[in-house]
Amino acid sequence: MKKALAVALSLTMVFTMAGCSSKKETKETEAKTEAGVETEAGTEKTTSEDVKNVVYLVNGNLGDKSFFDSAKAGLDALVEAGRITLNTVEMGGTDADQPKWLQTLYEVADSEEYDLIVCGTYQMPDYLKEVATAYPDQKFLIFDDDTYAGENDNVVNIVFKQNDLGYIVGTFAGLMTLDTSVERINEDKVIGFVGGYDSPVINDFMDGYITGAQAVDPDIKVDVRYTSDYVDTAKAKEYGISMVNDSKCDIIWGVAGNAGNGAAEAILETNGGWFIGVDSDQELTLSDELAAITLTSGLKNVGNSLIWFFDEWDAGNDLFGQRVSLGIVEGGVGIVTDKNYDTYASDDVKAAVDAAIEAVSNGDIVVPSAFDEGGNEAAQELRDTVRP
Repeated sequence: MKKALAVALSLTMVFTMAGCSSKKETKETEAKTEAGVETEAGTEKTTSEDVKNVVYLVNGNLGDKSFFDSAKAGLDALVEAGRITLNTVEMGGTDADQPKWLQTLYEVADSEEYDLIVCGTYQMPDYLKEVATAYPDQKFLIFDDDTYAGENDNVVNIVFKQNDLGYIVGTFAGLMTLDTSVERINEDKVIGFVGGYDSPVINDFMDGYITGAQAVDPDIKVDVRYTSDYVDTAKAKEYGISMVNDSKCDIIWGVAGNAGNGAAEAILETNGGWFIGVDSDQELTLSDELAAITLTSGLKNVGNSLIWFFDEWDAGNDLFGQRVSLGIVEGGVGIVTDKNYDTYASDDVKAAVDAAIEAVSNGDIVVPSAFDEGGNEAAQELRDTVRP
């Protein structure tokens, strides 16, 4: 059965890569742009002996306009550059599909066909840990998770510098809350943050967000609340209504997975301001009504991070067994700058955000992190000093 599956997977790869028309190539380029991948990155052709055989296991389905599509776009760019061959396996994302995830990991590892097995997100680390331990000679990459980072020499964990991302988003939010010429921006210098958990990961976003906003104006206050999960939109909506009505927030950043979207619902219901999305371009994933009040989103650029990883690997830098954290310099994080951002941000705001990105990139600004020694406690103290 395993050999049969390996043959089927190989055929899938052949048919996927063959017969690309110019129309299809145009659509793929547009998809990469939409997914936030720099399509010119890593485009130098490599010799055939350097080409790596890669399988991408999607614990869901493509078309999410988020992590899965972004990763695929980055890998496709590497295919087009002649640097890898690629087989993509969509394993499904329902509860009923989850037994396939472990089975498929075992089968592709046992096939010994691939130089690298790529997967991602918080749902995969337990399965990956089991298989990576059973197949120590097989190399694996998991993105946006560091649960078992460093425990297996054949696994690289790619995560993102949430603090850098938070600083850029906080700079933007701070600038926008001061621009009362924008509709639904009030006179109060207060912005909001709805996080998932009071934890280092979420507080890393928050730390950068507060630091960026206060770099714009130290009088800006930030109302921070936690849903203590990633699914309870009702709780986030309740918080959002209170933030708008009681704290006079006019911008709220939702950093609580799907739960955070409840803050967008609160803003829509109260007509009280603007929402900022996280991880992916949420203007593309939310309903039309919610997208209309989403100013921008802070991005984790999974596709760019995979291109960066192959650049390092091809240069002889062995990152396996490590936790790799990518920020602005590596193209790992960024901010949406089209659509509502382009419409509502003034030229001065755009210039100031660009300057902040440049300052973080060249090291002129070093953003504090909740992962630094004592950093989470320092982030919590900062949070408490800026409450409205």
